[in-house]
Amino acid sequence: MSIQDELELNSLKAVGRIVRQVLDAMKAEVRPGVTTRYLDEIGGRVIQENGARSAPSMVYQFPGANCISLNDEAVHGIPGDRQLREGDIVKLDVTLEKDGYMADAAITVPVGRVSPQAERLIACAERAFQKAMLVARAGFRVFEIGRIVEREVRKSGFAVIRELGGHGIGRTIHEDPRVPNYADPRARQIMNEGLVITVEPIISSGSGRVFTDKDGWTVRTGDRSLSAHFEHTLVITSGAPILLTAG
Repeated sequence: MSIQDELELNSLKAVGRIVRQVLDAMKAEVRPGVTTRYLDEIGGRVIQENGARSAPSMVYQFPGANCISLNDEAVHGIPGDRQLREGDIVKLDVTLEKDGYMADAAITVPVGRVSPQAERLIACAERAFQKAMLVARAGFRVFEIGRIVEREVRKSGFAVIRELGGHGIGRTIHEDPRVPNYADPRARQIMNEGLVITVEPIISSGSGRVFTDKDGWTVRTGDRSLSAHFEHTLVITSGAPILLTAG
């Protein structure tokens, strides 16, 4: 969507703050032995306490309040009885609706002590996001975001997952434009002030190829390599973007 007035901006900021609260609450409970269902229940309570709703459940009938993905699961992991183990990395992905507006963010959290490769992968996803903020502003084309992301990821020895990326958001989860994590020549839209998008490097320590699991939701790396995800919802301005889900 493109913001029309201060009221819309404030509504988006409000739901963005709740997204951050949910992420922080779940992250605080990440430790060996807890289940992904337990983390989802923690997040679900915060959602309910703040009068928000799970957007994936609303829009797509996703079987959980939040997407929680482990290790080679890139996105859309279904909360369940799987227990976190020392050395895992867990992706917490929260998309909420409140008062007709939506916001979306994700983080990757280490479970206890993780491998050096996992540490580098997690750091790379966030670093690629931060570098993309230099071109996530009015006057740049959308594909410039992907160009920066992929350059940083490849320089670090990893691969972007090309099938997955950011998107417009606001009134529903997935709006135009697509925001790919590579320099897709089709992503030629010039970003204007007020445009609301997500930027979300989703990367792999392997080839970057993925497939959808038999549950119909979970997207896994084809070579079972580790995947990391970092995301914020932001508003494009003439300068640095407004990060709605940064707290």
